[in-house]
Amino acid sequence: MYNDSSSRLADGIRAWIGTAAPGARLPSTRQLVSEHAASPVTVQKAIRALAAEGLIECRPGVGNFVRAPRSARPQDYGWQTAALGSSRGVTLASTGALRTAPPGAQELHSGYPEAELLPGRLVRAALVRAARGASATSRSTSAGLHDLRTWFATELADLTPAGLAGPTANDVVIVPGSQSGLTSIFRALVAPGQPLLIESPTYWGAILAAHQAGAHLVPVPSDAEGPDPAALDRAFRETRARALYVQPNYANPTGAQWSPDRAEAVLDLVRAHGAFLVEDDWAHDFGIDSDSRPVAARDTAGHVVYLRSLTKSMSPAIRIGALIARGPVRERLFADRSAESLYVSGLLQEAALGVVTDPGWHTHLRRLRGQLRERRDLLVESLREHAPALHVDHVPRGGLHLWARLPDGTDTDRLVRDCETGGVYVASGHEWFPAEPSGPFLRLNFTGPNPLGFPTAARTIAAALAAQ
Repeated sequence: MYNDSSSRLADGIRAWIGTAAPGARLPSTRQLVSEHAASPVTVQKAIRALAAEGLIECRPGVGNFVRAPRSARPQDYGWQTAALGSSRGVTLASTGALRTAPPGAQELHSGYPEAELLPGRLVRAALVRAARGASATSRSTSAGLHDLRTWFATELADLTPAGLAGPTANDVVIVPGSQSGLTSIFRALVAPGQPLLIESPTYWGAILAAHQAGAHLVPVPSDAEGPDPAALDRAFRETRARALYVQPNYANPTGAQWSPDRAEAVLDLVRAHGAFLVEDDWAHDFGIDSDSRPVAARDTAGHVVYLRSLTKSMSPAIRIGALIARGPVRERLFADRSAESLYVSGLLQEAALGVVTDPGWHTHLRRLRGQLRERRDLLVESLREHAPALHVDHVPRGGLHLWARLPDGTDTDRLVRDCETGGVYVASGHEWFPAEPSGPFLRLNFTGPNPLGFPTAARTIAAALAAQ
């Protein structure tokens, strides 16, 4: 940031400030130039650095002075307790998946792939092109750029079986990431206090968004092929719920992918109960041994509200996703999005469109499939060899994570802390349950930095388990 000479000069002045009285005037620039044999530019850089630290006060035309310490009385915000009332939902403060790990730590807790797995060159080039165009200084339409909406609609239409009508651009609303889309969906479909059926376990962000919308969550047990149809039918009948949230492809956290038969059975139940199926296809681009099979491609009557995001597969800086819905529900979702944010950044939309329409995008996805397979298999092998007490019953056919069962009685919170002390960041499975957890679990991301450290990380987890 500053060159070495200005840093050394700043250190010298900082030492002088430590012995000076508050309000003391610093030597002039001319004196500092002479005493330290430094150039005026170097002196000014050092002065700016000290001012930024709050150590000195610069008075133009007068001089620079040692800043006097100020004691501030702590503010009393107690009045807000009564004004706010009880909290309407949960907060992000306790979400372990968002912890920032220090440099050098083994990051198995995050929900994002590391930069090496992203199409960085394509993203940078697309951002430059977008910044040179009209979108850099103009407002986007509320529903989103027509060409980008067409791309999302075409992608899903290409997966629609022959004889069924695929979606069009008019069915698409662009959103600033899937989390924002979930918030709008739950607000639009579920009135406060009304039931929302939800797979258990499932994405913690969906649980958070549903709580914030005031929905009453009703867990539905799910296995490696999807929700149990009998339990789902019973839940619909007992609660009279009108919406079900699911992740049919590479579910977060379990990695499960619904079988075609299970998908058809669930869709039939949704139709029979006159309900909506909220399909979160967050991992569409992360197939390893299979491809994503959206349930929305088989929807013929507007029962499925489909959510698709590019953020994790393209870049965390490109928060672009799409809602695809048909019929009146699309208008209700569009109204909620318009009230929430008016429109999504046209610059980011242009950049996202530039990436997905570049021939290099499909090349990147083909290469990514092999990279994901190598990392997944390495973490699975590392756990089986060095941490056999962790049980990975299901090796996912896609996605970013492993769902590992811990021995009964494991203190998961303590295990997370002990692993963190050992330089390994893991995520407790508790946050992925909308009600009480069915057991102790860890969710482990195999797409973070340093996959060669997986064996050491597995040994660290095993040692933390052994300590209990």
